[in-house]
Amino acid sequence: MRPAPTILHLDMDAFYASAEQAAKPSLRGKAVVVGGLGPRGVVATASYEARILGVHSAMPTAQARRLAPNAAYLVPRFPLYRSVSEQVMELLGRLSPLVEPLSLDEAFVDLEAGGVADDSVSARMTGERLRTAIREVTGLSGSVGLAGSKMLAKIASEQAKPDGLVLIEPGTERELLAPMSVRTLPGVGPATGDHLRRAGMTTVHDLAEAGEAELVRLVGKAHGHGLYRMALGFDDRPVVAERDAKSVSVEDTFDVDLHDRVRVRAEVERLAVRCVERLRSADRSGRTVVLKVRRYDFSTLTRSETLRGPTDDPTVVREAAARLLEAVDTTGGVRLLGVGVTGLADFTQEDLFAQAADARELAEAPEKPVADDDRKPVDEEPESAEQFAARRWPAGHDVRHAVHGHGWVQGSGVGRVTVRFEEPGGPVGRVVTFRIDDPELSPADPMPLVRDPVDYSSWPASLPKSRSGPVSSAGGESSP
Repeated sequence: MRPAPTILHLDMDAFYASAEQAAKPSLRGKAVVVGGLGPRGVVATASYEARILGVHSAMPTAQARRLAPNAAYLVPRFPLYRSVSEQVMELLGRLSPLVEPLSLDEAFVDLEAGGVADDSVSARMTGERLRTAIREVTGLSGSVGLAGSKMLAKIASEQAKPDGLVLIEPGTERELLAPMSVRTLPGVGPATGDHLRRAGMTTVHDLAEAGEAELVRLVGKAHGHGLYRMALGFDDRPVVAERDAKSVSVEDTFDVDLHDRVRVRAEVERLAVRCVERLRSADRSGRTVVLKVRRYDFSTLTRSETLRGPTDDPTVVREAAARLLEAVDTTGGVRLLGVGVTGLADFTQEDLFAQAADARELAEAPEKPVADDDRKPVDEEPESAEQFAARRWPAGHDVRHAVHGHGWVQGSGVGRVTVRFEEPGGPVGRVVTFRIDDPELSPADPMPLVRDPVDYSSWPASLPKSRSGPVSSAGGESSP
């Protein structure tokens, strides 16, 4: 534990949904749900307006529609989210060389390592300036937690939501943690929480009172020792600048169960190619190929095959995944397939020599599924107008019209696509409906959320520091 609250945890507020509201003036202040929109879609993020209605992340989209029938339901736009995330991470990188990203919208920062904070006053000032910078650069809000450890900084940022800052003074940890649920502590999931509840422990205070020996007896030596230390407020995990990925994987959930064995194999091969593309984009190769199959009854099977050495060869990964599929019974139907690669390694020279030939193979690969027996293309059912519209015009995605300019898809159906023409920072736009094959309408790239962001290229050189002065109260929240 540090004597000063110089570990910062940033968590962007309802990130995907907030980005969509910032990009679409007509959605500001309204319920927005981002996620899969098919019969088996899942909510990725819900705006705070939708959360009031009971919608939350990981909820089936069908259930969300029942709770919030009038919300805007949008397909994720990951290019936009990644772009905004890069802007945020760049600001964090200017504060310290030790930034530990946890996801696109969440990260730890060691302010002491960056020399921008060494006490409560300077830490709070840095946190406030960071929130201001994020809003001016991205147009979005983030919540900040400051504490002497990663565990407490994350708890503080959760208390700060939405759009706030909470600083936990060193020395107040046990008092703050005592009334909280055991589920607050890292590593205590539903199963462990239920196990502790049956033993009569529902709060962090209960864990601290039980003692280390009792926790070791209940949950094992390694977990029990760590759980007791966290219950006392101790967490000495450092902020790690580089978190090495352990695996690369892709998966798809299908709106309708797949029964055709040829179709299942074709999907596995397609996923294998996508997995290799991700592997190469990370400049990695992998040794073990993993196949994931979720069947019609929700039972999930995983099979793996370890190769003689690391590879990023699409043919090798595809054939290994196909061999793994042969050992899985899919006759009852398949609702989800996934292909992954673990045992990651850096590129070798041999990998680089093989890339050119593999790239040609990827480019020349047939688009249609291939049968097992004679390797001839398999005829597919013709795509309906509804399927074409859903694929080409996903709800929420950007479009451009030759006459009306930039807009976004409000929805599609019965051979039509409805577009609202508006831009970030502008007024609410007008709605126009077109045929789905209108030649003047085309997909477009997302627009920046802020047209002329404030220049922070010299930041935080001018950031004032305070080595003395009044110390703010524990757990106090500043006004946004």
